[in-house]
Amino acid sequence: MDIKILGPGCANCHKLEKLVREAVAELGLEASIENVTDYGQIAAYDIMRTPGLVVDEQVLVSGRVPTKTQVKELLAARAS
Repeated sequence: MDIKILGPGCANCHKLEKLVREAVAELGLEASIENVTDYGQIAAYDIMRTPGLVVDEQVLVSGRVPTKTQVKELLAARAS
């Protein structure tokens, strides 16, 4: 699973990364997690607000920080 956190490195971006790392560990998934801070790369995903969560090149969340439960549900659905 390829996971990208889109954002300039703000507090919400760091919070989303923390939640994603916790969810991946709790679900026992194998995943690479990358922070994308380049505005050009972020714009390529056609999101207007950060942070963004991209899993296997599909934007799942943008403009908000989901709960850990929501992150786990999103990742579990993508893993199956």
